[in-house]
Amino acid sequence: MSEMSDVRLKQLHGRLGDLVYQFTRVQFSHSPAPERWAPSVNAYRCEKGFAICVDLAGVTKDAIHVEVEGRKLRLEGRRDIPEPKGKGEEPIQILAMEIDSGSFARDISLPADVEGSAVRAEYQEGFLWIYLPFRSNA
Repeated sequence: MSEMSDVRLKQLHGRLGDLVYQFTRVQFSHSPAPERWAPSVNAYRCEKGFAICVDLAGVTKDAIHVEVEGRKLRLEGRRDIPEPKGKGEEPIQILAMEIDSGSFARDISLPADVEGSAVRAEYQEGFLWIYLPFRSNA
């Protein structure tokens, strides 16, 4: 083998090593996604009832179902996988996948009775706010 081809072979070997490193350096620390995921919530007891804030970024209002029964709040819905969809921006490799997608459900037990017919919900900037007034004793 000539000296020129030996140098070229070493360069190619170096480039191949760099490529292998790039492909293997991304590591996932999460286990496979569960069948359903549970969105994060903040729950507050207020003067007139409970206020629940649910982190649902990327979920359309139509995909959310809220049900109140007794002292239990049930939240269900679905979020599609957020990924680039523009022309020429389609993904060719996943480098990280940490945002939950698919069906979600969350049950929240409330420490007091609420007026189920007066529950109201607002969706603002990716947060679903659910307001549950206390049941009156009248």
